[in-house]
Amino acid sequence: MNTSHEYLDPTALSRLGNMELVARLVVEGFITGLHKSPYQGFSVEFAEHRQYMPGDEIRYIDWKVFGKSDRYYVKKFEEETNLRAYIVLDASASMNYKYDESSLTKFQYGCYCVASLSYLMLKQRDSVGMAIFDTHIKEYIPPRGAATHLQAILSSLENTEPGDETDVSTIIHELAKRIVRRGLVIVISDLLDEPTKVLSALKHLRHRKHEVIVFHLLDKAEMTFPFEGPVVFQDMETARTLPTQAETIKAGYIEQLEGFIQDYRRGCGGNSIDYVQIDTSTPFDYALSSYLARRK
Repeated sequence: MNTSHEYLDPTALSRLGNMELVARLVVEGFITGLHKSPYQGFSVEFAEHRQYMPGDEIRYIDWKVFGKSDRYYVKKFEEETNLRAYIVLDASASMNYKYDESSLTKFQYGCYCVASLSYLMLKQRDSVGMAIFDTHIKEYIPPRGAATHLQAILSSLENTEPGDETDVSTIIHELAKRIVRRGLVIVISDLLDEPTKVLSALKHLRHRKHEVIVFHLLDKAEMTFPFEGPVVFQDMETARTLPTQAETIKAGYIEQLEGFIQDYRRGCGGNSIDYVQIDTSTPFDYALSSYLARRK
């Protein structure tokens, strides 16, 4: 695979190289040894042969074909499909925030996560698609399993700039209706929306039998509030301003932020949704590998 794209970091990929993103819940489709399937065995119609790949079970090799061709082929059946994963990336204006000019914006950090996760899933022969949104879906790429599909995802990431206001809940409801076959949905966002609305939308995905992972990205400054003295805050999505003395609102801000995060953590936990809060000052490959190791 070409690794010259902006968001595909070869060093990070080498650190993530042996990791797997395995579906915990039953999904429609499987690769033996990776994902559970609602279909028991291969009790469905034979469709075609495909070349043997490392990890396929030897018992499904067609030895008659091997005898004729001296090549290993396995029987492919109608219901033998890979996990379908959908990565949903927030590209609203607030994702363009960074406190430290030398660091990544939340959107850039999310792009690195999308690129790395897509690479991993295609490597393990899953299908992966992507949706990028703000108040509407700006880009939708259906899941594909070909290695070349990574190029389409990377090109889309590189050509997208954060735009309008956030409408996380509406977008997730829309995707829940659009995605028919159950699979894995990964939401990457700062979740700066009403938690009750977002959690309702995430529950909609779970109601449709999807497995859901939420990566909640926040800048370190959003978590620690390092501001001092007189300061003017500006909403990146509405441009409204708030002049204030930083010290007078810091304690209240930290308390509300902790409650905001706890609402998401509890709401996700209560609905079998993986919730991962990430400080964007943490190297993205470390954050991903730590999560995948815990999940495994």
